[in-house]
Amino acid sequence: MRVLTAFGAVYFLWGSTFLFIRFALDSFPPFLMGSTRWLVAGFILYITARWRGAMAPSRAEWLTSAITGIMMIGVGNGSVIWSEQTVPSGIVALFIAGVPLWMVLADWLRPNGVRPRAPVIVGVGLGLIGISILVGPRVFVGGGYINPTGALAMLLGSMSWALGSVITRHRERPKSALMSVAVQMIAAGVAFSVATVSTGELARFSLDGVTPRAALAWVYLVTCGSLIGYTAYNYLLGAVSPAKASTYAYVNPVIAIVMGWAFAHEPIGARTLVAATVILAGVAIITQSSAARAPVIGRAVGAV
Repeated sequence: MRVLTAFGAVYFLWGSTFLFIRFALDSFPPFLMGSTRWLVAGFILYITARWRGAMAPSRAEWLTSAITGIMMIGVGNGSVIWSEQTVPSGIVALFIAGVPLWMVLADWLRPNGVRPRAPVIVGVGLGLIGISILVGPRVFVGGGYINPTGALAMLLGSMSWALGSVITRHRERPKSALMSVAVQMIAAGVAFSVATVSTGELARFSLDGVTPRAALAWVYLVTCGSLIGYTAYNYLLGAVSPAKASTYAYVNPVIAIVMGWAFAHEPIGARTLVAATVILAGVAIITQSSAARAPVIGRAVGAV
């Protein structure tokens, strides 16, 4: 029963965060929303980890977790938040689903990297084709339009998350998984804070302008997205095979697309459906073919 509950949390809660990010953006500037969300969640997890007996991270562990936290959450999730100002939440989720593609390439191209097997290469190829359909020239894909700047931000953010995940696997980090995640969140929150100040978001923000829907969305992102969702996912990593745990990578986008259509009136066109089918097929092939090396894939696309 615990396993089923955890799967439900990871599938639904993480899939729904894309829509709630859009709702929060009604009132919160993107970087300020990211800063407050990840700092609050990070300090809660840090205090919890220490209360449960985890040792304080060493300087080297702080450095690795800070670097990967900024790459994965700061740049990766930051690109999600920023892009959702111009790109539908369901489309953003499809870009995130492509993260395992970049992870395979990053793990291959690093020093002493691992060459992917033939099925994985096929999966990467399918994923790249799907992304090309999603953002390609209108002459090839027909009617729809995706903001090119938002699409580019999502591609760069996905690559940053993938590279940060590979670094996490091969560098020293806290022995406590909860502590490692907490430090990543805190570092990302600090990076978001720097972006908030440097872009002048504080001067443009007023608590009086926060709508009840945006406030509830922010609370949902902190509790359900960051705390409950991530905790459930880490439980699954120890309770089931990594390949099964990582199936969220191609379930979340489906939930995000349906919820965006149902609650935010985001259109679902033929192009989106074709691109989604191709991308998710590629991710499924990669996930299932990489079961022996799945920890790096399984930890790739979380904390949205």
